[in-house]
Amino acid sequence: MSKKKGLGRGLNALLSDSNIEDRLEVDIPTTAHTASSPSGGTLEISLEHIEVNPFQPRTHFDQESLQELADSIKVHGIIQPITVRRLARDQYQLISGERRFQASKLAGLKTIPAYVRSADDQQMLEMALIENIQRENLNAIEIALSYQRLISECSLKQDELGERVGKNRATVTNYLRLLKLPPDVQIAVRDNRISMGHARAIINVENPDQQLYIFKKTLEEDLSVRKVEELVRNLAHQNEEKPIQPASSAVNREIAQLQSQLSSHFGTRIVIKSDGKKGEIKIPFLSVEDLNRILDILKLH
Repeated sequence: MSKKKGLGRGLNALLSDSNIEDRLEVDIPTTAHTASSPSGGTLEISLEHIEVNPFQPRTHFDQESLQELADSIKVHGIIQPITVRRLARDQYQLISGERRFQASKLAGLKTIPAYVRSADDQQMLEMALIENIQRENLNAIEIALSYQRLISECSLKQDELGERVGKNRATVTNYLRLLKLPPDVQIAVRDNRISMGHARAIINVENPDQQLYIFKKTLEEDLSVRKVEELVRNLAHQNEEKPIQPASSAVNREIAQLQSQLSSHFGTRIVIKSDGKKGEIKIPFLSVEDLNRILDILKLH
């Protein structure tokens, strides 16, 4: 039997119908399900005998959306079977399809069509994460967190992860980098207040204080991705200027600490140049508005 296409190489590899005789559990019909369908390779399993997937990466399902699906199921029935694994006789556990499972209960169904697969706990987690990534309308942070779980909990390398989800290594890396952003920025991406394009531009700035400054400016002025990229380039040019290192390591530490404190206070990278006796403090600004902001902090405006 040829492999199905359309769900991505990763999920298709895990839930392939190739050699389905080796993948399907052989079961004798009981009160838990009716006779299996010879053509579809599915069983009608009692909803009461199915437990939810403990590895489900998504814990919240929109109730309005579930009710709409339940109403559709009442009219059309279950079009796509869920996938389960058998734990014991008349006892099953979801691998994928929890929305269909929950909506079927809302619709008042007693049984649901299901494919029965063999899977250990790690495969369960991997299947659930990949199915979640490929079928749900996830935001960039949710995708990044799912990628991170696949790497850390399923012991996958980035190349292997890319193969599983049908993405190249660069795409996987771009998502994972988002998790290095400050929490405020990650939350904004999650809540669709800024796009992944904005976030990818911001992450090119190494200083977290500058990242937050650009982020706040993006929200306040509703900046486009191109404008944010321009801001980042301007900051990179300013950061090329390095302070003169004083002879004393103790003074050097004090200067570095002071630079960090001032940078945090003003929301921009402060440069202190000193030869150990005298020097200068440089406060860069990116626009007239930014200058007025700094003057307000200095109480000079």
